[in-house]
Amino acid sequence: MKVGIKKLPNGADLPLPHYATPGSAGLDLLAATDVEIELKPGARMAIPTGIAIELPLGVEAQVRPRSGLALNHGITCLNAPGTIDSDYRGEIKAILINHSDTVFKITRGMKIAQMVIARHEQAELVEVEGLSESARGAGGFGSTGMNVKS
Repeated sequence: MKVGIKKLPNGADLPLPHYATPGSAGLDLLAATDVEIELKPGARMAIPTGIAIELPLGVEAQVRPRSGLALNHGITCLNAPGTIDSDYRGEIKAILINHSDTVFKITRGMKIAQMVIARHEQAELVEVEGLSESARGAGGFGSTGMNVKS
């Protein structure tokens, strides 16, 4: 699948997002900031990436956290995954939050998030009077337990 990508002025000198390995699902997104950003503990901020994309109809992009930032620094994407719709043409930004107890510094060109491109469908909702029975039924959060049952 081909996806149109445009470098914006604030990202003109940065490399395009890329897959780190042949098996990578996500493209690395880079910070396109001109100043060092200090993300304080508990703070959240939309970090610019310096790119805009044009997705085909039926395709979305998901902005997701980087596992290394999450584990090693407590930095994650607040609305993970953040959905980019096929008709959005603005700059992609990663909404980062600092869950650690120390300031995290974001510098130009730093890998801040990853973007996964995925196909999706739009459902046709049909109102019904009732739903079919299932083994789970209306059991919600945690209803299937924490342990595997033998």
